[in-house]
Amino acid sequence: MLSKRNLQLDDRGELHHLLAIEGLPKRIIERILDTAESFVGVNEREVKVVPLLRGKSIFNLFFENSTRTRTTFEIAAKRLSADVVSLDVARSSTSKGETILDTVANLTAMHADMFVVRHSESGAPWLIAQHAAPHVHVINAGDGRHEHPTQGLLDVFTIRRHKPDFTRLTVAIVGDILHSRVARSQIHALTTLGVPEIRLVGPRTLVPPELARLGARIYTSLDEALVGVDVITMLRLQNERMNGALIPSASEYFACYGLTPKRLALAKPDAIVLHPGPMNRGVEIDSAVADGRQSVILQQVTYGIAIRMAVMAMLAGAAR
Repeated sequence: MLSKRNLQLDDRGELHHLLAIEGLPKRIIERILDTAESFVGVNEREVKVVPLLRGKSIFNLFFENSTRTRTTFEIAAKRLSADVVSLDVARSSTSKGETILDTVANLTAMHADMFVVRHSESGAPWLIAQHAAPHVHVINAGDGRHEHPTQGLLDVFTIRRHKPDFTRLTVAIVGDILHSRVARSQIHALTTLGVPEIRLVGPRTLVPPELARLGARIYTSLDEALVGVDVITMLRLQNERMNGALIPSASEYFACYGLTPKRLALAKPDAIVLHPGPMNRGVEIDSAVADGRQSVILQQVTYGIAIRMAVMAMLAGAAR
């Protein structure tokens, strides 16, 4: 039975769905990170398969395009020995007018155990979770502008592997924060884990002032914001979500908010650079930084497999 207080947790306080970082207890986030540590070793072995989800059926429902998230979820499920079905949404019955709840009901009748959902509408995974059968688990793989919880988790996992003490960190999140579900998940995760200073950086049109209520400081000057930071997360401009021109041009944006080697030098010498992808080189980040020694961008992708394995394994454990 699900807790009335939190749709994500069952009545024992264990993870039943992963829909958002907001509202997750610190102990759950830390358990996911610790579990992911054990799967990093699995991914480095010659035989990269464990039998934890053998006999389970996982359906990937991606109503938005994706490369990293969809692929790493598929790899993670297969490495846990699950049966994986990735629905071709463009050719499914949803294109004929079938509702998302009817689609999920039909797939549940095919003995689905878990749904991984990406949707352009905020709240779609919550809707599915509210109507899911008791044994079915739902993972939010990104919903509208709301959240992208596994991305937020893999980001803090990457940070923890380089800088274990969150209580001593200053983190800057730079770019199109207005449209970024990644930024929201990362802010909630960092705050829950005790990061004392989070700096949100971008033009006024792309940084919602209400995010200051989460304890973040808002900057419009990138040079000022980068001074003394330990971690920098760069975000891409999500032009597909913009209504009207929110920036003058890509070249002007790069001149003001692009992360270059000169700007990176303002941060601490051992600062690390993250990016959830896809990157727009020469718009939000210089290639010299993206490919440089302080970049952990490809590590994020690798660790995404371990995080998603951890989440699915924990959900399956709660089911048992």
